[in-house]
Amino acid sequence: MPAGGEDPVISAERAHLTRSREFLRLMREHVLAINPMAGDPVSLEYLKADLYRRAESLKDIPAAPLFFGRLDYDEEGAFHIGRRHVHDQDGTPVVIDWRAPVSRPFYRASQADPMGIALRRRFGFSGAQLTAYEDEIFTATAGTGDGRVRSEEKKTSQLLIAEIERPRSGPMRDIVATIQPDQDDIVRGDASQTVCVQGAPGTGKTAVGLHRVAYLLYAHKEQVTRRGVIVVGPNLAFLSYIRDVLPALGELDVTQTTVSELVASVPARGADSDEAGRVKGDARMADVLRRALWAAIRLPADALVLPRGSRRWRVPANEIAELAGELRNRGVRYGTGRELLGHRIAHVILTRMEAAGETCDDRTHDAVRRSAPVRACVDQVWPKVDAKRLVFGLLSSAANLAAHADGLLSAAEQQAIVWPVPARGPGSARWSRADQVLIDEAADLIERTPSLAHVVVDEAQDLSPMECRAIGRRCATGSATVLGDIAQGTTPWAATSWPALLGHLGKPDAAVRELDVGYRVPRQILDYASQLLPSIAPGLRPAASLRQDPGSLTVESVPPAQYGRRLASVCASALDLPGSVAVICADAQAPEVAAALRAAGLDFAVLGAEPASGDARLVVVPVTLAKGLEFDHVVLGEPGRIAAGEAYGLRRLYVGLTRAVSRLTILHAEPVPAELCSVP
Repeated sequence: MPAGGEDPVISAERAHLTRSREFLRLMREHVLAINPMAGDPVSLEYLKADLYRRAESLKDIPAAPLFFGRLDYDEEGAFHIGRRHVHDQDGTPVVIDWRAPVSRPFYRASQADPMGIALRRRFGFSGAQLTAYEDEIFTATAGTGDGRVRSEEKKTSQLLIAEIERPRSGPMRDIVATIQPDQDDIVRGDASQTVCVQGAPGTGKTAVGLHRVAYLLYAHKEQVTRRGVIVVGPNLAFLSYIRDVLPALGELDVTQTTVSELVASVPARGADSDEAGRVKGDARMADVLRRALWAAIRLPADALVLPRGSRRWRVPANEIAELAGELRNRGVRYGTGRELLGHRIAHVILTRMEAAGETCDDRTHDAVRRSAPVRACVDQVWPKVDAKRLVFGLLSSAANLAAHADGLLSAAEQQAIVWPVPARGPGSARWSRADQVLIDEAADLIERTPSLAHVVVDEAQDLSPMECRAIGRRCATGSATVLGDIAQGTTPWAATSWPALLGHLGKPDAAVRELDVGYRVPRQILDYASQLLPSIAPGLRPAASLRQDPGSLTVESVPPAQYGRRLASVCASALDLPGSVAVICADAQAPEVAAALRAAGLDFAVLGAEPASGDARLVVVPVTLAKGLEFDHVVLGEPGRIAAGEAYGLRRLYVGLTRAVSRLTILHAEPVPAELCSVP
């Protein structure tokens, strides 16, 4: 593997990289130079916005090399594979987008199936500087020298391993240079297909989901852009961690949100007990809400009489009741049924008017429908219902809840969710996150929620059935990428199987794919954490790891009096090495950890709180916020406290143990959980 500036291949590739960056700059300047013209002001503003987005997507990112590989074909020539398409002033491609069909052999070619290529070249970078390359030969001529390595003589690309192991700090980065065949299958899946990815820590499931979004926006741009795509994460810390991946791939218009933000029609100022959260998140609550909503429909008290000119048109009460019953039995949304009832009553009256010899048209129909008697009748029979007031009425009245939850929720479950001291009204209620989801469900029963083209939901195993329904509504006519790990479920309502969760999502036929090879977490760390699997996920097989690092795991017992000083010392030593450092601990222990680091004069931030200073490489992570994050070096404090902290503490511990991608140091003054007594 050559390195340095003297190698002619590296010199040539560096020159190509320089030219590519210049062409990208010219592409952006060309867009910025366009003088938009349109036939009307609204179209002009749309065109300006589109040109702005195009220019933003063409911004160069100096720290991200434009290309990371090259494919040589026998006849078609060579193509550099990169994060985005770049062409010269004649329109000839100088970098091919990694999502283009011609790029696929970079990820899938093998000696058994070369896919038409003669050579695959990977590049090594130090920052933005191209420093090395590695070739795989797919022809009968086994070239050597000039840095080329015969494919049959090596099992794993060393540059690929180096890229996977490269230290990181700050937000997550893309993996376009290291996508593996099993990941590529998921990334390039059909746009109409919903796929569920069960992935152990370090298998790249989050990156796969984000890259699938980027691929769909490339391969099905018009459809996906028109209908929209969102990424749903577990919390704001996670979204901050992944925020730069899609922009680095040139995709700027993807909304990244949490479930709470997605359904936030009211502010979440309250918190539920575990039992209340479990009941409110149960799918049975959808039936309770449905009963409460449709109970609002009443029989008409009197016949409808419409004076019109010298005539009075009468519709008997029983006929109005039949119209309402027919609409209800059709299964329409409540709000749609209310609208249709007015039309049906108007149609009945117009039929009688025409039979009496009057001439009617659409204007007559509309006038009858909008008349005061018809509107009053509709309001009486099929009254307007507000989603917030519907949920408020259930949670603030034990009698009202019992009337609609009978046979669905037990008396104890009803008692768990009804408010002991009701608020004066919906505006002053201390709604919880689970209440937000109930309101969203009620709103959908009234008016259909619009569907997006695609939804990516990460850490899906922690979603309640009602949260799954909320997300499923937003991809009812689209597709979804569901990402998670059953072993990392850390909520009282966490899923224990993917088929059940996918059923609540409305995608029971979705394919379930398993990523069982870890690319980031060393085998020693993964094997150590996998000792917990028989207790937390008995049916799940441990993942294998591509990486071996005998020095990656340290378990150290510390005298209680020396714990704080030793913790600070380990962190200080970790900061001498490249990459990010995190102290993961039980939530209640975070202030104690922060005090020890502060006393040692270390610069750090606390996740979920205001950072102590700007870009601290050291961060204190309460274990409840650790899910989905990765750090080069993790110092895990007191695993026993994490395990004993809650009913699903062992799962929290499993999450904490698997956040390290290079080194894991476990410090404990208290006993380690029995499940972790053996050290590989």
